[in-house]
Amino acid sequence: MSLLEDMKKDELDTKDDDSPFKPADSRALNLVCDGDRERTITTGITSDYNIKAIYDGSKPDKVKLSVNVFTSASLGEHAAEWLIEVHLKGVKNPWEVTRTSIMEKEVKVEPNEQVNLTLKVTSPKGARYGDTINVALMANLVSDPAVNSTIQTATTAKQSVLAIKTQIGHERAVADTLSSRAKDIGVLSILCPAPLRGYVLLEAMNTDRLDEVVRSIKRARGIVQGEMKIAEIEHYLTPKPLVSGIVEGDIVELIAGPFKGEKARVQNIDEPKEEITVELFEALVPIPVTVKGDSVRVLEKEK
Repeated sequence: MSLLEDMKKDELDTKDDDSPFKPADSRALNLVCDGDRERTITTGITSDYNIKAIYDGSKPDKVKLSVNVFTSASLGEHAAEWLIEVHLKGVKNPWEVTRTSIMEKEVKVEPNEQVNLTLKVTSPKGARYGDTINVALMANLVSDPAVNSTIQTATTAKQSVLAIKTQIGHERAVADTLSSRAKDIGVLSILCPAPLRGYVLLEAMNTDRLDEVVRSIKRARGIVQGEMKIAEIEHYLTPKPLVSGIVEGDIVELIAGPFKGEKARVQNIDEPKEEITVELFEALVPIPVTVKGDSVRVLEKEK
């Protein structure tokens, strides 16, 4: 028998089922998160990260889950504590990571099993704008720690948009009082739009402290339950064009400039420049006069 034939025979012998050189069972572990892993939430709100630990193996094993928490530089030693919990499907009691300081747990897995868990991150009421907490979740097989997978989330605290109910006509007074105490209660901005009677809008972080302060302000009736979305108030944030609501043919009164008090008819509207051209009623010679859109008051609409 040739040397080449001997080598092929030896190779075939090593593939025999009883051979001590049989390759070990192939195993894999993978963590997968549904949805975004970077989120922003308001204070007191919990963000749920739904995660799957997918075990690919032919034998039962144990998966060790480890949680590591990293906070942003803005969080000092005395910063409010974020709450982190892990809820395992089929397990009654949640794994309270921050309350118990238990950072590792083991879970039994069957061949080719998928473990569903929910990582819950709750922003504290005392969080400051931009505070961020990063949570790294690592899973590895107890029998072979080299088989592992890691996933990381980043949760950032943002402001709440709230409405405060006031007595009608006293919106500005309530807003001014809030402004004088804004720094102490984490108020970022205050909006008091003229068309919105009986309410003051604001952005704030510490909603619990804000509630206490609002109760002490005269003419304030309390915070409206529930948070608002920016989309609900953005029409108050975007100023209307000065010529909004004015059309050619309208009869207007000039309320500023050298012709203040004169009545005129709108002849032309220049929207990009926010100007209108009018013709004065009492002028001896009809001369077009161009004024800014906020220099007139509509008396009668074009029919």
